[in-house]
Amino acid sequence: MKILLVTQWFEPEPTFKGLLFAKSLRDAGHEVEVLTGFPNYPGGLVYDGYKLSFYQREVMDGIVVHRAPLFPSHDFSGIKRALNYLSFALSSFIVGLLKTRKLDVIYGYHPPLTTPLSCLMLSALKRVPLVVDVQDLWPDTLSATGMIKNKMVLSLVNVLCNLVYRKAAKVVVLSPGFRYRLVSRGVPEEKIVVIYNWCNEPAIEKPVASEVRLPQNGKISILFAGNLGTAQGLPSIISAAEHLKNMNVPANIVFLGDGVAKQKAIESASSKELENVFFLPRVPMSQVGGILSSADVLLVHLNHDELFRITIPSRTQASLAVGKPIIMAVSGDAANLVKKSGAGIICEPNCPESLANSVKKMVLMSGKERDELSKKAKLFYYENLSLEKGVQQFVEVFEEVT
Repeated sequence: MKILLVTQWFEPEPTFKGLLFAKSLRDAGHEVEVLTGFPNYPGGLVYDGYKLSFYQREVMDGIVVHRAPLFPSHDFSGIKRALNYLSFALSSFIVGLLKTRKLDVIYGYHPPLTTPLSCLMLSALKRVPLVVDVQDLWPDTLSATGMIKNKMVLSLVNVLCNLVYRKAAKVVVLSPGFRYRLVSRGVPEEKIVVIYNWCNEPAIEKPVASEVRLPQNGKISILFAGNLGTAQGLPSIISAAEHLKNMNVPANIVFLGDGVAKQKAIESASSKELENVFFLPRVPMSQVGGILSSADVLLVHLNHDELFRITIPSRTQASLAVGKPIIMAVSGDAANLVKKSGAGIICEPNCPESLANSVKKMVLMSGKERDELSKKAKLFYYENLSLEKGVQQFVEVFEEVT
């Protein structure tokens, strides 16, 4: 098959359904091309080495990548974010129409919703089936994070989402909860396929050395790595660190990455004079695995919201694959994975006291006990959530719709 992957975010941006996915599909015997934008996430500035233009073609590890222009932005401004999404939708449709040929299937990554809308038009004009990969439920997430509060806009987004689900040949979701939610909205159950996300296994298994180091002060390091946005509940984690300080628990809370909520978290930790909180810069994905491996415990945390009960943050898979004890501060499907694996402790989301007590419990464990959690984490990942298993499932979906 010839597969076109359409996603607004792709290497060198941090993304887990990017070049690794494309190469794995190619290695499975298929021809793969990518349609994406000019890299600007998460900072909102076009990366060095790239310059906005109508079109750019490049080849990355043998994969042809078509880049379409967009309005670069990723901040709190709803207008700028809308321009970012809408500009890529329009340009990706035009570039896809003009630059791609002889396709068998189109894969559309959601979010944002505008990407599968562009894919729908390409699918109709090129007369090939569309498979939509739903990684975020809109408009639910938009409302939960406060990105959009206007009820009319949220209603319009809901209508467009339902259009995408109705027209797509298959809808892939990341959790059983997502499937249940879409079925409740009228999407036929036979159209929906659950494929758990994997992580960037090469970055985990063969990490590149990094100059970024965890604090070396004799304390247990609890690492929270990835996007530092509003949904991640950083204020609650900072408050938990304050509890740990007051309880004299020898633990560091370490943030690795960047995002729109990072600066406020830094200011909050500073104002509370928290010497047990550390902020490390975002590093290339190739270096993340080594830093995760050097941590004692990995933290997965989201705000308390009914939507997040059916969400599995990508940190979950990476934490399991690297083989580290996990503190899971997310309810529902993500917590169920950690329970099944036996790899860590479940605590209440967005509850500083619960998180602080969980950290204390992890610190009080012996090294041998934490090692047992580590072994269970890694075994569960490779038996149930690996890249190999996920790609095989996607190929089966693509073959079915073609």
